[in-house]
Amino acid sequence: MSHVETALVVFACVFGSALFGLYLRTKLPEHHLSDESISAVKLAVGLIATMAALVLGLLVSSAKNTFDTVSNEVVHSAASIIFLDRVLAKYGPETKGVRDLYKQRVGMTIQIIASAEPAQLAKLRGLEALRRAESLQLKLEALSPRSEVQRQLQASAIQIIGEVLNARQLAMLQASGSPPLPLLISLVLWLAIILCAFGLSAPANATVIVALFLGALSTSGAIFLILEMNTPLDGVITVSLEPLREALTMLGQ
Repeated sequence: MSHVETALVVFACVFGSALFGLYLRTKLPEHHLSDESISAVKLAVGLIATMAALVLGLLVSSAKNTFDTVSNEVVHSAASIIFLDRVLAKYGPETKGVRDLYKQRVGMTIQIIASAEPAQLAKLRGLEALRRAESLQLKLEALSPRSEVQRQLQASAIQIIGEVLNARQLAMLQASGSPPLPLLISLVLWLAIILCAFGLSAPANATVIVALFLGALSTSGAIFLILEMNTPLDGVITVSLEPLREALTMLGQ
């Protein structure tokens, strides 16, 4: 199920609960809608609303941390990619083949991430993609330095490409996360109860229905944002790939 579909389901559940509250108000006996009864309902709903607000804030904060971490890893990877290419350029013309292959692999990776296709992104997290990246590391290890300077440059290049691989794998793994399903279900249930109680304590008129509609729309929108920021490499809300594209234009220079 896509994030849009999930948000629509949440909206249907929450707004449907609000409409059910309005309907229930017309069917309950009068003493169930007394001031004392409504006050008790409002106290219970206040407790549920507090728990829902805490969980919603926790999920938003967690999703934002995931988004920021992946964004930082992209910027860090772009800087490391440029640095590695410059180290190989200093090594000498012997690394031209490695640099050309490296530029090709970086361009292919950017193209796959920019496509935002889940199947292609899953391949980047797979063993085959990891082996292709490791083959570059093996090519660097196979270099035969002829001087102490080249030996130091080779060691630096091997270290940098290791950092690039670690950063890429970390970003790919974090970008495939999702909020815990039981927590998400509990949040939606609490929101549905809150909107139902709002409908129960208000008369059914256009103003109330519009207000409940906007409340349900806002909560489902928040769920949508949480899901989107937990997958920052695909979907509507994605991290910027401009640092990687800029790095690609500088490779091989």
